[in-house]
Amino acid sequence: MDNQALLTALQKELSLELYDQLNEKELQLRVQEKVNELIEHDFGKLVNILYRIDVSEQKLKQLLESNDDKDAAAIIAGLIIERQMEKIKSRHDTRHFDNTNDTEDKW
Repeated sequence: MDNQALLTALQKELSLELYDQLNEKELQLRVQEKVNELIEHDFGKLVNILYRIDVSEQKLKQLLESNDDKDAAAIIAGLIIERQMEKIKSRHDTRHFDNTNDTEDKW
């Protein structure tokens, strides 16, 4: 996975300063802190971010309901990171597919 692309996407979407040497746990915590801040101070902005990132509302509701003993910010942060990783992988796969096709096949 392209960690730099993930960090860049999260920084852009969450207006969050992240440094390159974060491990997965530290990244999760930083995003979780930001989500917690948004829950407490600007819930509408959080909803807008989740919509823009395209986090599945159904998946979020299901995870929140089935993990009511877990911190909601941790669940939301995990989904944000997961979705951003999916988008990066999809872009990479699309670029790789485009580069492997003959030029005759392209429109």
